[in-house]
Amino acid sequence: MAETVTVVTPVIDMLVQLLLKRATLFRRVHGEVKSLKDELESIQCFLIEAEEKLEKGDVNDGVKTWVKQVREEAYHIEDVMDEYLLRVAQRSHLHGFIGLLHKTGHFFKSFKSRNDVAFAIKSIKASLREIKDRGERYGFNSLEKLGSSSSRALTSFERYDPRLGSLFIGEDEFMDVYSTRDELVTRLVEGELSRTVISFVGEGGVGKTTLAKQVYDNEMVKGHFDCRAWFTVSQAYNPDVLLMTMKRYFCPTFECNVGEIDMMKEVISQLRQCLQAKRYVFVFDDVWHTDFWGVMKYVLPNNDKGSRVIITTRNDAVVASCKDTVFDLVKKLQPWSQESSWELFLKKAFQFERDGCCPLELKQLSLEIVRQCQGLPLVIAAVAGLLSTKEKVLFEWKKIYEALCFNLEEGFVKERREKTLEQVAEEYLNELIQRNLVQVWNMNFSGSDKLCRVHDLMHDMIFSKAGELGFCNAFIGKKSSLTQRSRRLAVYSSSHVMENVEDYSARSIFVFNNELTTPFVEFTFEKFKLLKVLDFSNTPLDCIPEGLGSLHHLRSLNLRNTKVRMLPKSICKLNNLETLDIVNTQISELPIEINKLRNLRHLLGLCHDPARGYGIEAFQGQRLHRGIGHLEELQTLSNVQALHNEFCIVKELELLTQLRWLGISKLTEEMGRSLCTSIEKMNNLERLTICSTDTESEILDLHSISSPPHFLQRLNLMGPLDEFPRWIVNLPYLSRLSLFSSRLSDEPLKYLCHLPNLSLLWLCRAYNGEKLLFKESGFQKLKLLEVSELYRLNAVTIENGSLPLLEEVRIGSNPQLKEVPSGMQNLRSLKLLEISQMPSEFVLGLQRQGLQDSLKVKHVPSISSWYRGDGDLYDGSLANHVAENKSTLHTSRVCVANHEVQLKTSSSVSLAPTQADIDDGKVELKFESSVYRSSWRTSIKNGFSRNQS
Repeated sequence: MAETVTVVTPVIDMLVQLLLKRATLFRRVHGEVKSLKDELESIQCFLIEAEEKLEKGDVNDGVKTWVKQVREEAYHIEDVMDEYLLRVAQRSHLHGFIGLLHKTGHFFKSFKSRNDVAFAIKSIKASLREIKDRGERYGFNSLEKLGSSSSRALTSFERYDPRLGSLFIGEDEFMDVYSTRDELVTRLVEGELSRTVISFVGEGGVGKTTLAKQVYDNEMVKGHFDCRAWFTVSQAYNPDVLLMTMKRYFCPTFECNVGEIDMMKEVISQLRQCLQAKRYVFVFDDVWHTDFWGVMKYVLPNNDKGSRVIITTRNDAVVASCKDTVFDLVKKLQPWSQESSWELFLKKAFQFERDGCCPLELKQLSLEIVRQCQGLPLVIAAVAGLLSTKEKVLFEWKKIYEALCFNLEEGFVKERREKTLEQVAEEYLNELIQRNLVQVWNMNFSGSDKLCRVHDLMHDMIFSKAGELGFCNAFIGKKSSLTQRSRRLAVYSSSHVMENVEDYSARSIFVFNNELTTPFVEFTFEKFKLLKVLDFSNTPLDCIPEGLGSLHHLRSLNLRNTKVRMLPKSICKLNNLETLDIVNTQISELPIEINKLRNLRHLLGLCHDPARGYGIEAFQGQRLHRGIGHLEELQTLSNVQALHNEFCIVKELELLTQLRWLGISKLTEEMGRSLCTSIEKMNNLERLTICSTDTESEILDLHSISSPPHFLQRLNLMGPLDEFPRWIVNLPYLSRLSLFSSRLSDEPLKYLCHLPNLSLLWLCRAYNGEKLLFKESGFQKLKLLEVSELYRLNAVTIENGSLPLLEEVRIGSNPQLKEVPSGMQNLRSLKLLEISQMPSEFVLGLQRQGLQDSLKVKHVPSISSWYRGDGDLYDGSLANHVAENKSTLHTSRVCVANHEVQLKTSSSVSLAPTQADIDDGKVELKFESSVYRSSWRTSIKNGFSRNQS
């Protein structure tokens, strides 16, 4: 809604932080900064109203210009403060003789800097006052005057009311309402003839509005009164607006022919006249101000016809001000008992379940959720209603539990714990995805990393709006112009930026360019001194100049998928850096200067060499120096090597108690025992990856963990295990588990089958046995299963009742497994079966209709297979799933000379090639009864382009 408000609010927050945390720096201009903050806050109130009008298009060009001017001044304030802080930071980094000279002149320079900033603030304040005066001329200080052509009518009804749900709760949902409702209905229709005020008072969420609505909508009440009306008052109460609304509702034909000063008196007189002969019942919901009844009692005549007024409020003082006679009633609503709260919770949370009961594994958390709702039925109904749409998984419900302060504005639940910025950001993203405003385009195997996009039409709208608001500009080529001030730049071509850019106040630069030059990078460091976000990911960048250290305000540096080999030592000057992403770069060692970045929260550095597959040797972490334990704000440290120059990082890890994601490689057996001690101190840990040394012969000794991180969700173990770590079975929130090269002799499924939230399991070289058994009632939440490179495995059995939610199965490179797993026909949720590098007996058993194996999978909508060959001659079989009575396309893939060829066939074709020849860009697949030929163009960046012959 309020785009400019979202610009002004962070600036106000910045000024508050400067006053609180930088009091020493700003002691001589403290008053000026505070005055500036106050001016912005007063203008912010105007902005809310102005931008509501902008959304409706009910404004003239003058208002649009006014809003733009406010936005520009907010940017100016931010620039002034950031530039001043930059100068202070630059002085603090000077050393040696230059530093001595600097100290000599420090007094004069600091005096000048403070004078400069004071002068700039005064100038900005003058501009703000002019803007504010113009805003008042546009009528932004008066709700009923707002707009270009007509008065504003009912602000309460035009905005979304966060208590709206209270008005539409079914009678059967609030059991405790019945007796009170019936009592009040009787009081309304059978009580005294004099006008009576009935006040409902209680804390937010206790059900005042719901009770009032139940009474108001009662059929006896509807038939008893001549007129009824509901008014939402709220904290934004404006008596003039409310009176004008009531006038239009009850006496729209009456005209006010008096001056503005006497207009409200005339309105009150007209309303009294209209209501004098009627038996009325009015509800005034959510009253906050004690002077409310002082006006309203003169509007509503005491006509001895049994009229009633219902008021809901949180304020006892409001109730006292509304009690005029002994007949007026005050009803104080109390929080519900635990028993009633639990009954309501069950009714709402499990409304879509057959039995309506709470699963045993969710009961303890559910009871805690109900307790946290503090007996407030609206909170219980809202939280339980949300949970009813979620998967009945412990981890998902825990997220809701941690987010119970979702409605702090209404005061339903008091805030009890802080959320990290990352958690809030993830909630925002998930909300956009759930509303279908953002699409999840792709995920990695674990499902942890989302690649998101928006629809083309949405993208065009966002792009247009972003440019209009100065939110973001895109430089696409030579003809692009960067004359307009913008806080964010998207650079698609760096070759002409330097001569076209005129404004250097951008806070974020995102580069999408395959021809990135060193001069452009140096130009960026030199000119854009106020940058906070710099993203060079997926560019050919191979060197970072020392000028990086001049970006004092930089918070995020993304070098992912670049060719950068080392970081400059000047990185130590980036005191505000929070995120450093060097994933899949050529950086093998981080400079010791990294240890000075005390605000660093995320250090991502895993490198994967696809040519080496997914073996331990394919993953490399960065080497660190002693002192990493000083980075106490770190939440992400992945992936780093355990040992460098005889320094073992493991001991220092125990100091990083805020870690939520840890990835460590090249771990020896001895280090493993020390690592266990550190892990036990990481109470916030959610993701953990542990990898042994390159030889795969070093045992991962992880048995000494007696108290694992309770909230661990994702666990990847890469390396030999002498036995299964039993502490894994005590991870209630574990959702994804990968065991790679574990080489267990003991079958691991018996330990994993009862993990309550396990949704993904990957077993690769994890087990040396011959049989896998998925027992009845095991793996109740598992959705994705991969079993690969289990070289001795010859049988998989799935008992009925196991894996009820399994959607995807991947089976690959299990040379002794000749048959489809027994019991697969019972997996009714299965959507995809993917086969790779399996024996021909396995594949042909799937293909041939009527055979036992094909019957096991005939209910699966999609089956695909692929193979990889290293030379010109390919031998093997491709699977084609032929579904009964279906004519869909199915996919088989063959990878030849590291290039993937994809074939799509209809169900009427039996595709089972026994040989594939590659010659001069052509592929010939030989079948038992026919030959299928296709020609292929030369491989380009995105793979083959097919011309079928």
